[in-house]
Amino acid sequence: MSIAATSSHTTGFSGWLQRAEAWLDDKGKGAWIAALVLAFILVWPLGLALLAYMIWSKKMSCSSHRNRSCHRQTSRPTGNTAFDAYRDDTIRRLEEEQQNFEAFLQRLRHARDKAEFDQFMEERAAEADHDNPQEDVKPA
Repeated sequence: MSIAATSSHTTGFSGWLQRAEAWLDDKGKGAWIAALVLAFILVWPLGLALLAYMIWSKKMSCSSHRNRSCHRQTSRPTGNTAFDAYRDDTIRRLEEEQQNFEAFLQRLRHARDKAEFDQFMEERAAEADHDNPQEDVKPA
């Protein structure tokens, strides 16, 4: 057996866990949920550990890193090339609209934050002027 073959096929408990994780990832969210339910039914501490791992690794979240793996089920070819092209174009357009909307929201948040900061600075300057009034009349 070559070194490349042995390094790509991890052995032991950690190798089994990696293969199980890859298999569940390949099957999608439904498989993760089924594994979680089974783990809770069979051995509740194992279910709790699996739940903690799923939360920690963000297995159930699509928006965390904007990865395309969340759309794995929808990106499989159906055999109808016209529908596949339409679906891919629609998904691309919706993702672009989502990015534009998120950029718009970011600009709104920035403008709101700037307005609040400017108001804070004006109030602070007004308090400073009120606490330290400068007299226009100089003593003779």
